[in-house]
Amino acid sequence: MTPPTRRQTALVKRIAAADLAANRHHPHHVRNADETTYKLPNHVCSYISAFTKGLPHHLDGRLVSPHHFQLFIHAVRTGHVKDIAAIPLGPPHSSSFRSGIAKDAAVRGWESMAAGNTFDLQGPDAQAVTMPPCPRLNSHELVTEMTELYYMALLRDVPFTHFNKHHLVQSAVYDMNHTHWTKSNRCCLPRPERRRHRSKFTTDNIFRGVTPGDITGPYISQFLLVGTKGLADVHEETEGYVQYGATRIDQRVRTVQPKIDYMTTWAAYLDVQNGADLRRHSAYAEPPNYRFICTPRDLATYVHYDALYQAYLNACIILLDINAPYDSGLPFTADDAVDKQQGFATFGAPHVLTLVTEVATRALKAVRFQKYAVHRRLRPEAVGGLLEQYRRYGGGHSDLAYIIRPIRHLADSLSSDLMSMVAKENGRQNSLIRDNGHPRSHDEGSDDTHLLSMAYAEGSPMHPSYGAGHATVAGACVTILKAFFDHTFKLPFAYVSSSDGRKLKTVKLSKKLTVEDELNKLAANISIGRSWAGVHYYSDYVESIRLGEEVAIGMLKEQKLTYSEKFTMTIPKFDGSVIEI
Repeated sequence: MTPPTRRQTALVKRIAAADLAANRHHPHHVRNADETTYKLPNHVCSYISAFTKGLPHHLDGRLVSPHHFQLFIHAVRTGHVKDIAAIPLGPPHSSSFRSGIAKDAAVRGWESMAAGNTFDLQGPDAQAVTMPPCPRLNSHELVTEMTELYYMALLRDVPFTHFNKHHLVQSAVYDMNHTHWTKSNRCCLPRPERRRHRSKFTTDNIFRGVTPGDITGPYISQFLLVGTKGLADVHEETEGYVQYGATRIDQRVRTVQPKIDYMTTWAAYLDVQNGADLRRHSAYAEPPNYRFICTPRDLATYVHYDALYQAYLNACIILLDINAPYDSGLPFTADDAVDKQQGFATFGAPHVLTLVTEVATRALKAVRFQKYAVHRRLRPEAVGGLLEQYRRYGGGHSDLAYIIRPIRHLADSLSSDLMSMVAKENGRQNSLIRDNGHPRSHDEGSDDTHLLSMAYAEGSPMHPSYGAGHATVAGACVTILKAFFDHTFKLPFAYVSSSDGRKLKTVKLSKKLTVEDELNKLAANISIGRSWAGVHYYSDYVESIRLGEEVAIGMLKEQKLTYSEKFTMTIPKFDGSVIEI
């Protein structure tokens, strides 16, 4: 028999990968029932629980027309440019932006609405992975999530090293432990909720992730702090420079002005919901100042502008620099005298560096489908808007009072002491006086609102909240790194940023940090960094990293079919289990 040609063998490999993808379980996508549950007085859906940012809203915060949201859904389904262009964007035609900060602002379009309709030739199809329904608007879980977010907003300028003794952190522990959700019996919850449930908060675990290693050692992952030795070993890791060939990247972040938050007046909030583009209005320290991440606001700044795979590419370079061993199941891991070759194009540095970036785009497509086509969850800022509407109009008998009735459970369940602190801080923000055109200036009063303050002037991105793009990419990229490197390897350093961010200090731990610990913590830092900014919930993080993990594992399984070498990859998953590819 004539042996197959290279062309025929290549076709067989591609078909095998296609068969693997086609035979993969394609789940049914399930959303919660909120979108069709809450009605207007005329029984038309109100969409108060849905992402409506960018669509026209009345001055009291209501959608101008539910039909606009139906056009939004239709455009997501078709992905046609003309359908997307037909969606109304911006404030109603009869009005303009009202706040001082949004004066003369342009409108801001939605981001990649149809990305989830794109087909891919590698890894799981964007619609072949899924997420469970997100917490409902009247759920006990959302009460805990919003309690957490309001405290995070109040704590943005407290150094991480001060958390254990800070009175607001202690108050957050108390309030979150006394929510109905935290006190509920975990065993009685449905499976998706059970794995999101956190049974007891302490000053050591609050505001942290829940994967192995997340509560081990300092809050910030080493991979967001340390540098590499670089060329000729001329740098120390404490200098914070990550060497990119003959150039270098500084791990320090540019600092923004402390104690300045955004969207704390109703006019500014409404402008942003109507699509005001305020992405260049954040107030930065002048002259420019850079420091190691030492406060939640620094972390929120990092995840404001990062290239989505940036932190994981740096982590990969750091692991290569310290000669972290590859997974023992990979080829070419013995001495050169034995293997007679080194990994490079395959099973070497260029291979893993490329995969870290390659998986990111597939993760983004998968999560975009969940965001737009399935869940369409409103952002935390909009929940804050509903709470402010309820404060203003909830006791009346108007149509708006009828519409916002579903928010009563949340409003009544939040700690009154917490909301008093929120109102007081928002009042302080709103009383700031215009100073030489300061971009934080407003001209719309100094109300003590219940709005959730934002670290970013523009608030959230222009796409729904669940899942989270940063978290999905984090889950995917970290999974690639855990597949290639020995996850049990102990890092030769442990640092924490000083409280002013000027230097790294050695921290003494009872046991050394491992690759798995710090990669999981890195995924949590990046994901929860978005919650510190106010733009995501905890459930967005915990479900999205799992989505990204599934995308990465699927891609690695298909790629394995293409190699002539026999090898295995051992991957510790976020749930604590271990799989082998």
